[in-house]
Amino acid sequence: MTFHAENIRSSFPSLQSGAVFLDNPGGTQVPQHVIDAVVDYYKTSNANHHGLYETSRKTGIVVDNARQAMADFINAATANEIVFGQNMTSLTFHLSRSIAKLIQPSDEIMVTHLDHDANVAPWLFLQEQGAKVTWVKINTTDCTLDLNDFESKLTDKTRLIAVGYASNAVGSINEVKLITEKAHAKGALVFVDAVHAAPHVPLDVQDIDCDFLACSPYKFYGPHVGVLYGKQKHLETLEPYKVRPADNNPPDRFETGTQSFEALSGVIAGIDFLAALGVEDERNYSNVTGRKRALKNAMAGIQQYEKELFVHMIDGLKQIEGLTIYGITDQQHFSKRTPTIAFTMDRFSPQEIASYLGKHDVYVWDGNYYALALMEYLGLEEHGGAVRVGIGCYNTQQEIDRFLDLMKNL
Repeated sequence: MTFHAENIRSSFPSLQSGAVFLDNPGGTQVPQHVIDAVVDYYKTSNANHHGLYETSRKTGIVVDNARQAMADFINAATANEIVFGQNMTSLTFHLSRSIAKLIQPSDEIMVTHLDHDANVAPWLFLQEQGAKVTWVKINTTDCTLDLNDFESKLTDKTRLIAVGYASNAVGSINEVKLITEKAHAKGALVFVDAVHAAPHVPLDVQDIDCDFLACSPYKFYGPHVGVLYGKQKHLETLEPYKVRPADNNPPDRFETGTQSFEALSGVIAGIDFLAALGVEDERNYSNVTGRKRALKNAMAGIQQYEKELFVHMIDGLKQIEGLTIYGITDQQHFSKRTPTIAFTMDRFSPQEIASYLGKHDVYVWDGNYYALALMEYLGLEEHGGAVRVGIGCYNTQQEIDRFLDLMKNL
């Protein structure tokens, strides 16, 4: 389906400020539909879970519907494979503690130099169990994962591989399905960080066959909440850290404490908002198959639209003297990256550039954005990292031109 940002921009109240939001990899803006759902929860359903009265029952329905919505979004086999939490980082640390109980001295854990530290630090702590951590190198010319290095370091002792679906810093998309296939052949588990990929590419955990996958709805037009997918067999057998009265059945056993039910209401609304972009007729999402198909159509349309904007942006940046782009820059290989750019510029620090753009109401990030290992690997950390610019589905060519004009005038 053809997608046009102009058709949805009026749905986002924050966009009416006139600012250009290119900070999307750090968190997207939300449509009024999501805001209304959060407010409506407080008005009509505000109660804790598992009570024997009306508002508590309504909260239970919200939880169930949010699980199903996320299961549709990532194509999980069942809604019971969806775990909610405060954020991806907290959920990953929570899971790593459970997996630590399976780790024996001399076992190996694999992480990469391309990942956000939320998919590195939780696994480094497994060294306390005696595990050896191996690092997968990257190709510095285009900031892609070195698959030859990955295969050379994958052994019969490898117990878990933590890999990002896409880099939150430079946009590189990894071959997670291939990595999972090779990992399973060695008996290793695979944890995929899909936080950055989720707004840009269709997710299908059954196709990838990964054991775990995490994402964050606030990166794809929803509220602040974290999501962890785990295969049913793992959620049933892993021992979670939890309070004793808590439900011992998955997925509840991995959800520590009271959830942000208002945020879960917003998750449903955010996914339905995306699904609405994938249908041309009546917007009815009560049918699971219908919502999955609509989401697939929507993500394909968004992906194509964002690619067109990205080509325009990167072509403009290439014309600026003294500017260095990190990551894939060959248009023939743009299918292997998201519309996120990290760059540096001679004579100006990343902080100076971000501050200059911010004063002109163009919002971007600078620093390492928690992709610490990558910035160290590229030798950028000691120089303030890089500027990061990321396109979302509501951005327009006019906004990209405004950003490029400011960069040229710098």
